[in-house]
Amino acid sequence: MNQKFVDTDLYELVVNKTNLTKTGGSDYHKIAIPENANIAQDTIGKYATGPKAQSTALIYEDDAGSLTSYTFAELDTLACKFAVSLAGLGIARGEPVAVQTGQTPETAIAHMAIYKLGAVVLTLSHLYGHDTVEHILNDSRARILITDRTTWDRLATSCDRFETLEHIIMRGPDILDGEIAFDGCLDTDASGFTPVETHADEPALLMYTSGSTGMPKGMLHAHRILHAYLPTVTMFYNLELDRDDTVFWSPADWAWVGGLLDLVLPAWQLGQTVVATQQRFDSEWAFEFMSRHQVTHSFMTPTALKRLAEVASPRSRWDLDVRVICTGGESLPGDVVRWAEEEFGIICNEFYGLTEFNHLVGNCEALYPIIPGSMGRAYPGRRVAIIDDEGNEQKDDIVGEIASWKPDDPSLFLGYWGRPGVPEKMQLGDWLKTGDLAKRDEQGYFWYQGRNDDLIKSAGYRIGPAEVEDSLVKHELVAEAAVIGKPDAERSAIVKAFVRLMPGTSASDELAQQLKNHVKTNLAAYKYPREIEFVDSFPLTSSGKIRRGELRRLEIEKVSRGSAA
Repeated sequence: MNQKFVDTDLYELVVNKTNLTKTGGSDYHKIAIPENANIAQDTIGKYATGPKAQSTALIYEDDAGSLTSYTFAELDTLACKFAVSLAGLGIARGEPVAVQTGQTPETAIAHMAIYKLGAVVLTLSHLYGHDTVEHILNDSRARILITDRTTWDRLATSCDRFETLEHIIMRGPDILDGEIAFDGCLDTDASGFTPVETHADEPALLMYTSGSTGMPKGMLHAHRILHAYLPTVTMFYNLELDRDDTVFWSPADWAWVGGLLDLVLPAWQLGQTVVATQQRFDSEWAFEFMSRHQVTHSFMTPTALKRLAEVASPRSRWDLDVRVICTGGESLPGDVVRWAEEEFGIICNEFYGLTEFNHLVGNCEALYPIIPGSMGRAYPGRRVAIIDDEGNEQKDDIVGEIASWKPDDPSLFLGYWGRPGVPEKMQLGDWLKTGDLAKRDEQGYFWYQGRNDDLIKSAGYRIGPAEVEDSLVKHELVAEAAVIGKPDAERSAIVKAFVRLMPGTSASDELAQQLKNHVKTNLAAYKYPREIEFVDSFPLTSSGKIRRGELRRLEIEKVSRGSAA
């Protein structure tokens, strides 16, 4: 199995910093996974005693600009107290606990406590609406939700639809009858508490992710995930993950892989400081924030970077110490890469992967040149190829599907909640299929070509068309709906809905806006259709199903004609 790596001696830099080991020849490296692992112990707990115990682990800036700092020792102590409180509520090993508190100290404490119990963190974004939260809580059978007043007040009217929910643990001062105060859970005596020792393959993290069909599925990762990610995270932070005097921040929600697994937990795995805030992202504010906290390393989606790139010569306006920004989730335009290097004066390493198995391809400027517009090269510890529909590896410059070699991928998820193991549709022999098309050039660089299914990737989010269609048809005036991804320069793609209305209903701009708000409220703020086109009929298959592919093809043609004009 050939992989086009750079000079093997360069990879010794990665080997020396991480858990990569040589195997099967000089050009292939394997990621070593310990027998036992626990995310809490491998991050905050690792530094709770010893020389870094009093080092700053977390700085939180609230909406008023007030700062609160926590050392590694303080966070670990609070996590132990919270773990005791959760155990008192009957939380057992392997049980999910839902966390919906954003970028806050409470989220950090809850994560560490849940891992210490051997339970499973179920991440929930504050962007989720009623129907999404209902689906996730009922599917996971979660009994406890950790939330805040603003988020819960939007959902409380639907609480009778949450079949298994028993306890609401509330962040903040406004505690109502029947709710449990988060701060009160920290008054517990944890002097006799002993964390559970977990195996590396035990479940730790449950994230619901959209696919091309059906409702979001609960994607389950094991405690080994941080060890699986360490070499590749080290690379896309340009071999500086362990550098002294680094400060990490991401505008990405900690409910997502990007914010949590690509920044917060790896930073704490190496004993670094993380800055957090709930402030809404804005380019001017972001530069000011990074200057104020002297942020050195960040993860941002390409959409966030595009917004930053609208600001010319930022270092002439702010005192910035940013050195590296990594990015993923969608393709990064070459112009943004050039802006990052020439005007911002930073290194911008793009990487690619799926939530189910991640960090397959990417850049590391310290080891090989970044070519604007490319995805980068296959990362060491991953066997990546371009394959055809029969699973045959393709030659250079031939478009095919990006695939990972299943037997050697330590980042592979455990399966979907309630459905352990890798789904058959993701496998082709020993290959794991990504659903993304690309080609590889003779230098080993990959070039993204699009999706081969209906999944929509917009501004770094994965959006399943079926869930948006399901939300739309729940509206009393909608008879039928079809949803596709429409190409978009800023977001890579936007959600576009084709809607057939109930007989006697008139199409209007007002109704289109009403339907958009309906999806925002009930599904998620980032999943609503930014464009709605009312139609009288749809192209159908011989079995009567809507041909989304045909709608997508026609829309791409329309966009291409508009660009040419």
